[in-house]
Amino acid sequence: MENIQILIEAMEYIDNNLTESITTEEIANHLYCSKSSLEKLFKYINNMTIRDYIIRRRMSKAAIELAAHPERTLLEVGLHYGYGSNEAFTRAFSGVWHISPSEFRKNPSNYELFPGYKYDRELMEEELMKDRKKIDISELYDCIKDRMGCYLILGDIDRLIPINEISHKAGDLAIITAMNRMEGAAGENDIVFRIGGDEFVILTDSTDEEYAKNMCKDILSHNKECITWENREIPLSLYVKAVQYDTQGALRYSEFFSMLHSELSREFKQEFKK
Repeated sequence: MENIQILIEAMEYIDNNLTESITTEEIANHLYCSKSSLEKLFKYINNMTIRDYIIRRRMSKAAIELAAHPERTLLEVGLHYGYGSNEAFTRAFSGVWHISPSEFRKNPSNYELFPGYKYDRELMEEELMKDRKKIDISELYDCIKDRMGCYLILGDIDRLIPINEISHKAGDLAIITAMNRMEGAAGENDIVFRIGGDEFVILTDSTDEEYAKNMCKDILSHNKECITWENREIPLSLYVKAVQYDTQGALRYSEFFSMLHSELSREFKQEFKK
């Protein structure tokens, strides 16, 4: 099983067992992989431990319940996600949202979660996602389900390896710049996320094919523009493709992400260059 497949299956397992006790050992056994390999992969891709991700996912769901069901007490919500007291639930909730559950419930629209991506920290703080609405990775699954049938814009950096050979920080800058190009083309309600080392997706809020085509044109218009690293000009281009994804059955992370990687296949890249 490829690394990305292991990751998405792990996230799917977590999502299906949020109200149960979950351990890293159980997840690793379910995926037939080692605990240490799973922990390293999860930390590398998501920039957080499995334990932290589980807490964030639970608190994301808990926040939705607090806002949508004012009749439920804090203890009821906390017990549902495995916390035996108001104090324990409040500590976990405050650790993620930086506010108590009761304060959050008063005005939930003011708060957003964002765990961060694995980029050079200084570059990320300066360049990455300055003004865009931020979404926690643990909420992405819900957004994908809500926007079934909308267009996806897939982007992949052309020849990142030679840039990394110049400097890994140059590679970080290339990734950030590529993300910013995707961000710049995206609409206000569109969501941009990363699915691999140099692969990105815009989850649009539109079923309009022309809207998707115009977004692709915008991103492609910046191809061969240079990034500057230590006085060196490095051309940067992206492969771009618009696809419309729909399913008749229950959405599975594994199917969705496998589709994304398949659409960004080597065959597409070869066709793209013609």
